[in-house]
This record gives sequence, structure tokens and C-alpha cells, in this order.
Amino acid sequence: MEKIFKFKILWILGFAMVFFAFQQCSGTSEQAVSEDLVNVKQEVLKTNADFMSRIQNLISLTQKKADAQTLQHSFDDLRKTYKKIEWAVEYFLPHSARFINGPALPEIEFAESIVLEPEGLQVLEELIYEYDTPNNPEIIRNLKLLLSKSGTIDSQFSNITVNRAQVFDALRNEIFRISSLSVAGFDTPVSGKHLTEIPYAFEGVKAALKFLPKSESNKLKEIDAEIEKANAILKANHDKNTFDFAAFISKNLNKISALMLDFRKEQNINNVEVTTALKSDALSFYAKNAFDVNAFVPGENFKISSGKIALGKQLFNDPVLSKDNSRSCASCHIAEKAFTDGKEKSLSLEHSPLARNTPSLNYSAFQHGQFWDMRNSDLEGQSSEVITNRDEMHGDLDEIIVKINNNEAYRNVFKKIYKTEKIEKWQLQNVLASYVRSLATFSSNFDEFMRGNPNALTQNQKEGFNLFVGKANCASCHFIPLFNGTVPPTFTKTEQEVLGTAENAQNKKLSPDLGRGKFHETVASLQYSFKTPTLRNISKTAPYMHNGGYRTLQDVMNFYNKGGGKGLGLKVDNQTLSDAPLNLTKTEIEKIIDFMKSLDDR
Repeated sequence: MEKIFKFKILWILGFAMVFFAFQQCSGTSEQAVSEDLVNVKQEVLKTNADFMSRIQNLISLTQKKADAQTLQHSFDDLRKTYKKIEWAVEYFLPHSARFINGPALPEIEFAESIVLEPEGLQVLEELIYEYDTPNNPEIIRNLKLLLSKSGTIDSQFSNITVNRAQVFDALRNEIFRISSLSVAGFDTPVSGKHLTEIPYAFEGVKAALKFLPKSESNKLKEIDAEIEKANAILKANHDKNTFDFAAFISKNLNKISALMLDFRKEQNINNVEVTTALKSDALSFYAKNAFDVNAFVPGENFKISSGKIALGKQLFNDPVLSKDNSRSCASCHIAEKAFTDGKEKSLSLEHSPLARNTPSLNYSAFQHGQFWDMRNSDLEGQSSEVITNRDEMHGDLDEIIVKINNNEAYRNVFKKIYKTEKIEKWQLQNVLASYVRSLATFSSNFDEFMRGNPNALTQNQKEGFNLFVGKANCASCHFIPLFNGTVPPTFTKTEQEVLGTAENAQNKKLSPDLGRGKFHETVASLQYSFKTPTLRNISKTAPYMHNGGYRTLQDVMNFYNKGGGKGLGLKVDNQTLSDAPLNLTKTEIEKIIDFMKSLDDR
């Protein structure tokens, strides 16, 4: 059976856990449940009952040994039914959602050192679309597990309290999910039926949205009309290899998300008061200042400010942070190279090569895991580890704090920011992290195009984007709009992948670096796994991969085109990248590379 994997690491932030737990107990701003919201719940429960019925029907067909085509048709209908309630399950019951439509690979909860075996629709997709009669017992077992999860939806959703603000927020999230994961085929890696499923997700949004107005709504009519336009486009062409994703996202999906905000204002629907990566007033993923980097900080005291950024920049460029005052952060993270160093591997203080390539700091703020192996969860921890690493800066934080406290200029600025007499370690870490968090400007030609300027991209670049999302399947790992492994639309977890990276583009020997597996030796699926970095400013950050063994984007694309390490014949049993060749032509690869250049910030 062909395995098309996407590995999920559960990085649910504390605020998100509190938020969802709170949702399941009470409403945040509108305590009373109106009759309209009762109707919303009934709509979800009614569709879930249909979902359960279709699961039972598929069990019956499998028991009767129906042919593959019949099973696939029944399974397609099952997925489409789930799509109608996806907005509610993903938002209100996220724990259940990951077992209903999560990827066909284990989930790992690091805090408890638990490996959870995959189940749900994506596991079933592999079994049914790569059908083999001996797998019938496994199909039935997974269908029964899915039936149990559907029962959980029924029991839990019946008992939670929801309000207009939450329902609207959930529906808005679904539009953003469609605009990122759904268009990329994230949850249909085998069947490739994602474009045929989107209209059913829209249907679920429309069915719930109609219960929210408290007065006549012209904006609701406009949303309905735009959804119908989008559906007409999807009906006319649902072939990912020829679909115009650039036009569909910029002209249709972005307009629907903007109309959703207009509807909220028209109907005076409150915001859900919680800090999230995507701001509540963002018209689309691509609006200026759409993202709030404070959703990624360790706590309230660590939030970004202009004072912290300015001080952090000064210290970032100050060699005082190294043991012998010979190296600053900027020595290895050069602004003109998108904060990389342009070398194959980082150099030690003695100028000998270290194990890995210097990663870009641009947009690193939008990841739950720093370094290639994600060993630090935030930028504060990342900065201190680099400073104290004997090969990189060999500094001592206690000594550095003494030196900075003895510097009157530094001491005065820290005092102004933190209102304390003495500079503390966490404050030094925080100002450095704050500067790094400021390095995401979202000022590329691609952003400009998505904000409504059709001339910001060339025709070649538009076609390259369509290939990136479609035939090349890049966007199922490098999620738009961040183009990294942080999963939209909630951005509460960051992925890593096993690519089977060779030592370099010329040889066919597997890189010996275990990546995250070094810290989890007993977890087979983590061996050779690395963080999915952003592709923003990618043209400035050569050479590529964790080992710097790929000198050009052409080298990287050739590697992917052949199916990664397994496609090259390397032994990588746990590879999460599909080993199926992409069959991209030379011209198509050139267009994808041209598109990636449009991700450079101005």
C-alpha cells in the first residue's frame, strides 16, 4: 500500500487548552443560549446522525465484500457528510477531531511520552483507495472506532453551551481551513478528492450561518452568493493539476473571509476574547498585520513591544554575548541572507564546521519548536542555548548579566522596559526573542498579489503557485500562508517531517543525523525527522536542508520530484514524504522556483 504520510506533533498551547475547556463549560460573552443557537446545535447533531448511519452502511458493505468501487463511492459520501460538520467538530471538540480526520500516522504527546496510533478517515482512505480484500477486518475495525467517535460528537456536542461569538468564530475558522488545508488536499492525500469536498464544507458553513442574524442581513446574502460562485468554479474543474488556485484564493476565498467580518459587524457579534495567531479583525490570511506574534510567546510578560525590539536588535549585534567578545548573533545570522550565513554548515568559534546548516530567523516566531530538531519550544530558550553553546558563542549567562548590569546605558533601558532595578536572565532572553519576532514583515510580492494587486506576480509565478499547491503537493507540508509547518487555521502546533535527506544532492547516502529522533530514541517514527521551515525568503537562504547539502533550489526540487530518500532508493521506512515521483517537467520546476522567489520580502 502506498503510504502518504503527514506527521503531527501535538503542540497545544496552554491558552488553547484553557480556551477549549472553557468553551465546553460555558459561553464566554453571551451566557444564554438563544433558540437560534439551539437550532445550530440541532443542525450539527442531525448531520452527525447521518454520518453515523453512513459509517454503519460502509461496515455492512465491507462485511458483504462489496467491490472496491462501491466501497470508495460510499466512503466519499461519508467524508462529504463529515465536511458539513467539520467547522463545529474542529472548533468545539478538537480532541475528537484529530481521531476522526487526523493524518494516518501516530500522534505523539511528549509530556506523557504516549504514542497514539492513527485512526479515522485518513487511515480508512488508505485502506479503501488501496483496496485489498484481506484488509476487510482492519477496515471494519477502523469504521467501528470512527462510529465510537461519532457517538462522542453526539454526546459532547449535545451538552456544551455555545454562543453567537463562538459559532461565528468557528465558521470563520472553517473558511480559513478551506483556504489553506482543504485547497492543498491535506486530509485527502490518497484519493485527491479535496476539491470535490469543499462545497460540502461550504454547505455546513451556510447551514449554521443562517441561524446567527438577529435582523435582516444583506451581508449574509452576499456571502451566500460568493459561496455559490466558488462552488461553480469547483464544479467546472476539480482537477488539482489544472485548477487555478491563485485566482480562486485571491478572488473567491479571500472575498468570502472579508464578507464574514462585514457580517459580524452588521450583526454586532462579539469577538471571542482570546489571543490567537490570526487576529480577529484580519480580513484574510494576507491582510496587513493579520498575525499576532504574541500568540507564540511563553506568557504575558514576554509580549513584544517596540522598546524590546530596539534593545534586542542592539544586543543581537553586540559581541558582549560571547565569551571572548568575538562573535554576536549577527555573525551567523546575516540580515541580507534572511538571517542565515550562506554556508553549508555553521562554523564553530574555531571556524570548523558544525553538524547543521544555519536556519533562517525570518518567521521563526511562528513555530512551536526552535532549531532543526525543535528541541526548544520558544525563542527565549533558543537564544540562551546558542549563547551558552561552547561551539557557537560559549557565553555564560551569569557573567553576561553582570556585564550588562555594569553597563549604565543598557541598565537604564532594561529598567525602563521591565520596571526593575536589576537585569534578569529572562529579560535578556526576551528582548533578543522580541527582535527575532519582529523579523516577519509579510511584505513579499506574493502578499501584495493576495491583497488584490493582480500585477504583483508574473504569469509564470502564478502558474508556479498553482503547481506548488496542486501537482507538486508542496502546500500540504509548507502550509499557506506562512509556508512553514505550523498548521492553520489555529496555528497551535508545528509539524516535522521525515524526508530521507541524503548527505548531499550528488550522492545517494542517507544523512546520518537523527534530528528529533536523537532525543526520542525509542520512537521509531521520529528518527531522521526535522522541522518544516518556512519558504518565505527562501531564495536568500542557500544552501538548503538541515545539512546544507543541497546548493540550489533546483537540487531541492529534483529531490522532491523523485520521491525523497525512498524514491532515490534509500532505506527510510518511516518517511513521511510520499515516495511517489511527482513527474514534474523541467519547465514546471522552473515555474515553482520562480514562484518561491515571489515570497522574498521587499
